[in-house]
Amino acid sequence: MELEEMQTLWTQMSSQIESQKKLTNKLIMEMTQQKFRNRFYTLSIYETIGAVICFVFAFFILLNLDKMNSWYLMACSLVTLLFLIILPVLSLRAIHGMRTLDLSNRSYKETMVDFTRKRKNMLLFQRIAVMLSVVMMWVSIPVFSMIMNNKDFFAMKHNPWLWVFTAAVTVGVVLFSRYGYRGYRKVTASAENVLKDLEDQTGN
Repeated sequence: MELEEMQTLWTQMSSQIESQKKLTNKLIMEMTQQKFRNRFYTLSIYETIGAVICFVFAFFILLNLDKMNSWYLMACSLVTLLFLIILPVLSLRAIHGMRTLDLSNRSYKETMVDFTRKRKNMLLFQRIAVMLSVVMMWVSIPVFSMIMNNKDFFAMKHNPWLWVFTAAVTVGVVLFSRYGYRGYRKVTASAENVLKDLEDQTGN
């Protein structure tokens, strides 16, 4: 075989190997993108269900807003409405931002920087939401007391056991919120591992 023919054959083989490598990397990228999105799928379902429940309660309060016959009950109603509408929207937006993180059009370093920023913001929001959920529970009690019983919670004489029950519910809300926060940390850690596997497989 002539030297020129060998060079031509070697060039063709190199081109085929490079094309095969690019195709393999593309397939790895697409599979990783899907795996990454799937990490947030269950979380997205739970948050969507939670958002629907919050919106239903918000609509229920709006329908009964005329029952709030004092400025403080109206204030409690408006604050509760803000919590019920804004918190679910922000949570769903954070999850959507994670699920739509583009892995294919940027370098691995850029992807990790974006992921780290979004994860930090998401977990910070969840920590704040843990505290706000307790505030929302306390603020919403007078609202639903007026709607369901037509009684001003602040003007009522309360059984001491009511405060014990309310304190127990508060603890339950905090524990449930912290459980949800741990779930967020677990999911984001799993998603980070997917990205690290991508670096190992592609060498980017």
